[in-house]
Amino acid sequence: MNSRRTFIKQAGLAAAGAALLPYYACSPASAKSVGIQLYSLRELLPKDVKGVIQKVAQTGYKEVETYGYTAETGFWGLDAKAFKALLDDNGLKAPSGHFGLDEYIKTGDQEILKPLIAGAAALNMEYFTCPYLSEELRTSLEDYKKVAARLNEAAKLCKESGLQMAYHNHDFEFVKYGDTTGYDILLAETDKNLVHFELDLYWVVRSGNDPIAMFEKTPGRFVMWHVKDMDKTDNTINTEVGNGKIDFKSIHKHAAQAGLKHLIVEQENFSIDPFESIKKSFDYVNRELV
Repeated sequence: MNSRRTFIKQAGLAAAGAALLPYYACSPASAKSVGIQLYSLRELLPKDVKGVIQKVAQTGYKEVETYGYTAETGFWGLDAKAFKALLDDNGLKAPSGHFGLDEYIKTGDQEILKPLIAGAAALNMEYFTCPYLSEELRTSLEDYKKVAARLNEAAKLCKESGLQMAYHNHDFEFVKYGDTTGYDILLAETDKNLVHFELDLYWVVRSGNDPIAMFEKTPGRFVMWHVKDMDKTDNTINTEVGNGKIDFKSIHKHAAQAGLKHLIVEQENFSIDPFESIKKSFDYVNRELV
């Protein structure tokens, strides 16, 4: 996990009542396609981006989630137009990307966002996703209120380019400050029409929280899920989806209540060949959840 945090820092997550029925009527009960967060293959992508993307498609995935884009480095050495063509050639779409936003959140300078948003728009993404907050940006509830305000402002800029803002969690957002948490603040103080949430189920479970209770408390906000399983003996590492201790079947029964639109596999460590691993996860998710 430290490598992910270091990378991101350097590079720049059944109806609840009759009143909610209109929302559920237009929200899918399950994701239509299985996606993968390409960070799972971070060791391989820089060496052979075209080969990796081809293998991802051959595995069965129809969607990918990017990470680490900058206008200078593009998507692993390919500019946005070339990477979009590569995805098209392999029958893939990128509904979301993770973009390092620490400097923007620190300064509020929207000029920082503009080239990143342009990269996302060039791939016809739906969601412009904040993947992580550096430690200095999240030391208090006041910090989280500032983050929420920044996300609201970024969301307005995203909307101008046909994008929606999203936020991806880890476990630190669930640290208690009295009777509330940073995640509670983000949910309460972001505009529900503009800011959505990518719920990393692994980190929710690891932090001791219940995803289903979150769906019941704040329905419709969790349009993307990271489906990442927890090793049965060591909570700090991942395993192939379906091989670990997280009960994804029970969670997925509440997909409509959550507002799920995109289900995205992620795995941060491997004990077998990475492509064999992501295939096992794909097969389980495609067979049991979608």
